[in-house]
Amino acid sequence: MDIIGEEEKQALLEVIESGYLYRYGDLKDPNFKAKVWNLEQDFAKYIGTNYALAVSSGTTALLTALWAMKIGPGDEIIVPGYTFIASITSIIFAKAIPILAEIDETLTLDPEDVKRKITPRTKAIMLVHMLGNPGHLDEITKIAKDHNLILIEDCAQACGASFHGKSVGTFGQIGAFSLNIYKTITAGDGGMVVTNDENMYKRAFAIHDQGHLPLRQGVEQGKRTVLGLNFRMNELTAAVAEAQLKKLSFIKEKLKSNKAQLKTILSEIKEIKFRKILDEEGDVGTLLTFFMPSIEKAEKLAEKLNCTTIAKSGWHVYNNMEHFLGQMTVTDEGCPFKCPFYKGPQIKYEKGMLPQTDDLLNRAINISVGVSDVGLGSAYGIGITSTQVDIESKARNLVKMIRECL
Repeated sequence: MDIIGEEEKQALLEVIESGYLYRYGDLKDPNFKAKVWNLEQDFAKYIGTNYALAVSSGTTALLTALWAMKIGPGDEIIVPGYTFIASITSIIFAKAIPILAEIDETLTLDPEDVKRKITPRTKAIMLVHMLGNPGHLDEITKIAKDHNLILIEDCAQACGASFHGKSVGTFGQIGAFSLNIYKTITAGDGGMVVTNDENMYKRAFAIHDQGHLPLRQGVEQGKRTVLGLNFRMNELTAAVAEAQLKKLSFIKEKLKSNKAQLKTILSEIKEIKFRKILDEEGDVGTLLTFFMPSIEKAEKLAEKLNCTTIAKSGWHVYNNMEHFLGQMTVTDEGCPFKCPFYKGPQIKYEKGMLPQTDDLLNRAINISVGVSDVGLGSAYGIGITSTQVDIESKARNLVKMIRECL
């Protein structure tokens, strides 16, 4: 079974031959396959929510989610310093204020620092389930409830992940997923917004489609609820995504099996410490992450592997977001977010502002299990189609290189 193969090809041909590439069509015409609509229903069923909305990317999924929750000027949103930059830029484009918080050994938000970062202006927490691993959902959910905050789950890298048997994206009021090429399943690009709240779904739908209400026929005239943009998914993208969704269980099974074999071999080295996984059953398994004893040893290993430490993995780390740092100082006298409503103290975004995050990422190495992405620092590793022999060979070679760096 190919990860991208005949199933995706046939689904695309079906759409092309139908003559309907747009998400809307004539329900009376049997040629209209309603691929976007069907993907939304199947994705919601898989995730376990009442509603799912297909959009053009993971970034537009986040922005749609923020706007659907009426987050805007003057609102502070707590977000980790280790996440893809889209988590932060979506907050900025919503005219809200990103408040960077530390991660811990899960590589997700540190609940203790989240509590320290809450102010009277805090409106929401954006919990990012980085690298396929659920964050501290028990603690973060409680914090959000205790402080009457919105919980937004950024599940871009965690499609298929779960926590205590429940899918990520279902713990907060709204969740966002990505179907980008570097994700668990992919349609090249695309995203999904999920929620159990009917009003949030209707608002998200309107935002993603020029203010229209959810419907399947024609183009609505009048009765628009809010101003919206065009974040629609088309039938071709949905066709590939639907074929991929049907393979998700198989993909997860292979990833977890391959990762377990790789981790068992690396466990021989007592000097390294694996990333903390809060729910082993719920981890997607796209990457294997461990911490070297020191920064120097981590950098030495990264050089041998022809990759980088996570600290140097581009726009996934706040220190490397050169277009965000420095110039993005927020004051109550006006700010780059055009936010005259902000009445808090001056906020400076600068390198080194999250020392705990810096220490962890400087010592962390990502090994690919299914996602090989230079931008994640995971250029070295195995793939989903690797055989047991391949994994054994690669793991033994990795053990040798780690020992040479200790």
